[in-house]
Parts: sequence; C-alpha cells; structure tokens
Amino acid sequence: MQTALAGHEKLPRSVYVAVLGLACLPIGLLWDISHHSTIGRDSFWTPAHILTQLGGLVPALLFGVIAVKTTFQQEWDISVSFWGARAPLGVWVTIWGALAMLTSAPFDDWWHNRYGLDVKIASPPHAVLGLGMFAVAMGVLLFVFSSQNRASVGNRNPSGWICGLAVGVLIALWADFVTEFTWPNLQHASRFYRTVSTPFPLLLVLAARASRVRASATIAASTYMLLYILMILVLPLFPAHPKLAPIYHPVDHMMPPAFPLLLIFPAAAIDGLGWVFGRWGWGRNAGTAQGHVSAASPPAEPVIRSASGPKWWQDWLLAMVFAAVFLGVVFAVQWPFSTFLLSDAADNRFFARSGHWPYFAKPGDWMNSFWDVTKDPVTFKGIALAFARAFISTRIGLWLGNYLLRLKR
Repeated sequence: MQTALAGHEKLPRSVYVAVLGLACLPIGLLWDISHHSTIGRDSFWTPAHILTQLGGLVPALLFGVIAVKTTFQQEWDISVSFWGARAPLGVWVTIWGALAMLTSAPFDDWWHNRYGLDVKIASPPHAVLGLGMFAVAMGVLLFVFSSQNRASVGNRNPSGWICGLAVGVLIALWADFVTEFTWPNLQHASRFYRTVSTPFPLLLVLAARASRVRASATIAASTYMLLYILMILVLPLFPAHPKLAPIYHPVDHMMPPAFPLLLIFPAAAIDGLGWVFGRWGWGRNAGTAQGHVSAASPPAEPVIRSASGPKWWQDWLLAMVFAAVFLGVVFAVQWPFSTFLLSDAADNRFFARSGHWPYFAKPGDWMNSFWDVTKDPVTFKGIALAFARAFISTRIGLWLGNYLLRLKR
C-alpha cells in the first residue's frame, strides 16, 4: 500500500512542514541571542526559547506520526527498522535530536542558576543543545532528500528547491553557532578564514551535488542571508530594556544580529563550476542516471553527478578546485565588505553597524576597528591552513552529496 510519503508523483506535505519547523531553530536562536544581548538572562519560558524548542518538537512530532503510519502500513521499501518500528532514516535522527534538545533545557537552566549569565555562546548546556539541533537538522535533511529522490520527474524542480532551502536553514544554524568568530571586526584576521572554511564549503557543495535543481548552492546561501536580514529588520521593531547590571550600553529595543556573510558569491561560483564540469562530461543529469528523462522531458539541471558516480580522482580534484574558489571568493568579498561594515556608511538599520552590540559591552573605538590583526595576521601559512580546512570540508560535502543523491529510505 502506497501513501503520500512513498508517492512518486509529488512531495508529501510533511516535507514542507518539516522544513518550516526546522527554520524555527536558527530564528529562535538569533532571537535568544538578541534577548540575552538586550535584556539579559530571563526565565526559561521566554518566547525565544519556546520557538527554538518548537524547531525540534514540530519535526519530531510530525515524524513520530510518520513512523507510526509507516510501521502499520508496512512500507518496507522507504523505511529502516528501529526496535521493530519502521520509518525513513531521517525520522529517527530527528527524533533523537529533539530528545537531546529537551534534555539540554533543564541543564541550561541549572547552569545559569549556578554560574550566572553566559560569557560566551559556547557552554556545556549549549553544546548539548547544539548537538540536538544539528541532529534535528540532519534528520530533516535526510528526509527531504529521500523524498526528492522518490519524486517524479515533473516534481524534481519543486523538490530541489525545498532541498536547497533546507540546506540554507542549516547554514543559518551553523552561522548562529560561529557568531563570535565571524564578527566583521575579525574578518581581517587569519582565524576568520579558517572558521568559515570549515562548515560552509561542505554545505554549499552538498547542495550543489545532491539537490536536483540549478543554482542549488545559491538558493541555500540566499536562504541563509534572507533569514538573517529578516531578523536584522524585524527585531529592532520591538521595544526592550536591560534587566541585569552592569549596563554599559543602554538600549531601548531588541538587538539585531550582525550582517550575514556574503556566502551567495562563493555559492554562485560553486554552481557555475558545477555547470562547467557537467558540460565537460564529468557527470550526467541525475534524472538520466535513473532512467526518468526522455527526449520529451530534457534534463532540468547540468550538475556534477553521474549514473555510476564520478571516477575516484574526479571528486578529489573537484574538492581542490571548489576549496580554492570558495576561499578565494570569500577573501575577495569579505575583506573589503568588512571594512565597509565598520564604516559610517553602514551605520543604519539595514547593515546594523552599531546596532548589534549587547548592553554589557563598554562603548569604545574597538567597536569599529579590526581585532587581532597584529597577533593573528593573514599570512601564507594561515591561508594554507584555511585552504586545507576548505578542501577537507568540500571533500566531505561531495561524499555526503553522493550519499544523499542515492538515499530513498
């Protein structure tokens, strides 16, 4: 018996609900960071905390229903077994992540009661919360890509778009957790380039390899940027005041995040290179690979994938090229753009130069100057280390993309 989940005609509605629920994670986390920066430590039952937890609960509850239906309807071809129950792999990963998130809530509350206000984003309770969040996100990603791979040719573009959006939400989640390493003030220091070269190439290349739509990496990067810009514009509309001392920087509205990284440029470069390598015959359209494309329905996207998989050396060479292009484009755009973000021209609602500093930060010239340029300058060694990270990240992204391209359970 086939259900909408196994439907080979169109995406099930559960895919859209899961991605919308997942979007609550980075949005809730940005809201929570703003709450701490504007008001200070409050009770657990703040709207930001609740929205963040909903980002795990909504997909988990939805997937729990899917697991029950899949088990009783015995859909063996689209599921894996766990303790006798049946469901797609992403369902079990998401449920585990949601349980970890729920576990982190009382742990975080105890931590604050014991040690007070967070000094940094990274703390043991936040680490547990982060692991749960990324498990939820990876579970949704597995579910969305497996649904894409079961969809008919006529629904490849909508499913590919949803996959790109899901990867973009995951990029935004990563960006939330590396915020303290990616301030505009740090973008002339070596550590910044090592930091951005770790998670982001993996996710952009994964989208380019596994999503069945053109410009999927660009779609993912655009989703991340739009989420951040939305929060920059919306959060300051709500009045708020600090409740904890010391107050060095009085504020009267919710603090927005810093302006997002310009990942859309390396993403577009990756998509462009994917098209070039596809034209060179390094890969065929995935629809052709699975025998679904005919002369009446030409391939929708010239991307870097093939029926039997690329030759063993091609992905290694692609990883090297993509890593070099990613790092080169990031350096070319972020170096001058960070200078702009610290200038008076960026002191407005959109770019939020002065708007993202917390109330407990003492105002000073340091807010609009570059940090660590003397003790951590950009050197050949630093760029080489960043390239090594980008290469490893890209190679893992290609490997995961190959896996997601084949996933149907």
